[in-house]
Amino acid sequence: MKMKSNQTRTYDGDGYKKRAACLCFRSETEEEVLLVSSSRHPDKWIVPGGGMEPDEEASVAATREVCEEAGVKGNLGRLVGVFENQERKHRTYVYVLIVTEVLEDWEDSVNIGRKREWFKIDDAMQVLRCHKPVQATYLEALQESCRTSNGTPLVATIGGDLSPTYNISQSSVSGIR
Repeated sequence: MKMKSNQTRTYDGDGYKKRAACLCFRSETEEEVLLVSSSRHPDKWIVPGGGMEPDEEASVAATREVCEEAGVKGNLGRLVGVFENQERKHRTYVYVLIVTEVLEDWEDSVNIGRKREWFKIDDAMQVLRCHKPVQATYLEALQESCRTSNGTPLVATIGGDLSPTYNISQSSVSGIR
C-alpha cells in the first residue's frame, strides 16, 4: 500500500491498483450518464471513481467515490465489468448506479470546485474518447453487454493500443446475484 495525501492505495495480488467507479444514470432507461470534471484538467470530463480502501468491497468503494466526486446517491445496480488498464496497472470495477439523490454541495465541489454534467451516452463516449479512452470502453462494454450477454459482467483488458477485449469471467460473476 502507498500513502497518497489523503488516501491509502491498495493493490491486488498481481500488483494492479484496485479501483471502483459507477456509470451514474439519471433514470433506469440509462439514456443519460453523469460525468464529472477532472481534478487535473477541469475542462475535461471523466467517469467518477477512484481507489479502493483496504478491506473495502468494490461496490462500497464505487458508491463512496461517486458521492465524493459527483455528489450523487442512488441504487447500485449490476457490475458492468472489471476493466484492466495494463499501461497504468489499474483494475477498475465498474457498476451501474441509478441516481435517486443529487446533493447541492458535495465534497469535491467544495474542496476543488469539481463540476458535474449529464450527457447523452453517445456524447459521453465522444468526450471520454478524447481524454480518457479507457473510460469510454466502460460505456461501450455496457452497450455490448446489453446486446450479447443479458447483463452478465464482462472483463475487459485494455492494452497499449487501448483496444479492449471482452471476456465473460466467472470470477467477476461470483457473488453477483
